[in-house]
Amino acid sequence: MTIARALTIAGSDSGGGAGIQADIKTFTVLGVYGMSALTAITAQNTLGVHGIYNLPLEAVEKQIDAVVTDIGVDAAKTGMLSSAAIIETVAARIRAHRIQRLVVDPVMVAKGGARLLEESAQNALIRQLLPLAEVITPNLPEAQVLIDREIKTLEDMREAAKRIHQLGPQTVVVKGGHLEGEAIDIVFDGSEMLELRSTRVHTRHTHGTGCTFSAAITAELAKGKSVMDAVSVAKEFIAYAISDSLELGGGHGPTNHWAYSKRQSRVNS
Repeated sequence: MTIARALTIAGSDSGGGAGIQADIKTFTVLGVYGMSALTAITAQNTLGVHGIYNLPLEAVEKQIDAVVTDIGVDAAKTGMLSSAAIIETVAARIRAHRIQRLVVDPVMVAKGGARLLEESAQNALIRQLLPLAEVITPNLPEAQVLIDREIKTLEDMREAAKRIHQLGPQTVVVKGGHLEGEAIDIVFDGSEMLELRSTRVHTRHTHGTGCTFSAAITAELAKGKSVMDAVSVAKEFIAYAISDSLELGGGHGPTNHWAYSKRQSRVNS
């Protein structure tokens, strides 16, 4: 049996809603074999992040090498890379192994407001990792950091996509979840700019949406899909996951990673 293989290089979320846990769940639902290289361990639940513990650089490096040299990787994604040294280590391994289909989720701030990326690491992210990305998926706060400019309107999002594209990634997906009205994402590949729209669901249970969305893109890229097809599936996946939330915990609960498969089963029955 041949199966697509996807690697997530990210932090662990002990609450299971974000990080590598969300990524592996998403890979599995989309029929992709998921692997992980942990960069950090967080003590985390729906109420917030209570501790961040970075792994040694050698551990990060060896995890990536072990997976790539034996099992192989069709696509990879990065999530929480909380220091410049970790970013530089990950970028070096991606270059060494010539991983082409890379999705960068520039994780900077947790849903509860905790900062997950040291300020000193921002330049390393832009300089080392963005030029390697086939796709980058910033939300509005992350896009604002990347371009050092406030984003308040759809036109601001379009301009942000252009500016971020100049930093090196092949395709930019600026997520509009923080604006009012429809949930509109802007997709820009350097020549064509598209809008992906979905109905906004009013819920506080949105923990891990960024991880899940970028993981869905990665899974579809691992299958050999085009970037636009991968982003379209991911948009549908996360819309279902949010609309059918699990309502766990006393804070920002996780999305429902099984919602997409449930909807697909109903369609096919």
